Amino acid sequence: MNTLYSIYSFVFGCMIGSFLNVVIIRLPAGKNLVSDRSGCPKCQSQLKWFHNIPIFSFLFLRGKCAFCGNAISWRYPLIEILTGLISFWLFPEYIEAVSLGHYFFFFAIACVFICHFFIDLDHQLLLDKLNIYLIALILPYALFYFPWTHWALGGGLGFGVTLLVTWLFYKIRGQVGLGGGDIKLYGILGLYLGPVGIFFNIFLSCFLGAVIGLTLIATNKMTKDKPMAFGPAILLVASFQIFFPDLAETLQSLFFTK
Repeated sequence: MNTLYSIYSFVFGCMIGSFLNVVIIRLPAGKNLVSDRSGCPKCQSQLKWFHNIPIFSFLFLRGKCAFCGNAISWRYPLIEILTGLISFWLFPEYIEAVSLGHYFFFFAIACVFICHFFIDLDHQLLLDKLNIYLIALILPYALFYFPWTHWALGGGLGFGVTLLVTWLFYKIRGQVGLGGGDIKLYGILGLYLGPVGIFFNIFLSCFLGAVIGLTLIATNKMTKDKPMAFGPAILLVASFQIFFPDLAETLQSLFFTK
C-alpha cells in the first residue's frame, strides 16, 4: 500500500507541475489561470485534453505542437517531473493527519518556490500574488510552531536589513540594489528561518548570486550593465535551509554562533 501511495504522490505532483507551468506563463501576463484554454503560443490553436497529459503528451508529440509543429520547451516536462519527484520525496512513509498536513505545507512551499524561480528567470519579477500566498502559508505555521522572538525578529530583520542595504546602495550608487519582491521575500522567509537563518540566507544568497553573475559575465552570457534575476539565489538557499535543515544548521554553525 505504501508503494501505491508513493506512485499516487508522484502522479499528483506531476499534475500539479502541469498547473505550475500554466502559472509561470500566465501569471506575469495577467491572464486567467483557470478559465482560459491552453493553446500553442505560436499558432494560438487550442490544445485538446490529451495534449495536456503531464510528461506523456510531450513524449507522444515528440516535443512539437500537434498543429503547427512548433517546438515545445523542455521546461514543461522538466517542471512536471521535478514537482512529481518533490511530491514523492516529501510524502510521508506512514500516513497520519499531522504528517499529511506537513506534506501539503512543505509541498505547497516548494510549488511557490518553483513558480517564483522560473518567473524571476524569465521576467525578473517576484510577484506579489505569489508572495501573498507564501506568507499565508508560512505565517500561521510560524505562529504555531515557533516562539515570537523567532518569527518576529526573523521577519523584521529579513525585511528591514535588506531594505536598509538597498536604500544605502541607492544613495551611494544611484541604483536600486534589490527589487521590492526580493525584499518582501526575505521578510517572509525570515518568519520561518528566524534571525540567524535569515542572516545566513542573505549572506549565502548574495555570495551565490555574485558567483553566478561573475560566471555569466566571464562567459559573455551577460553584460555588467544588465540586471540579473536574484530571486533564484534566494530560493535555492532557502530550499536548502527548509528541506535540509540539519545540514543547513551544521553549515550555519561554521559562520554564526548561537
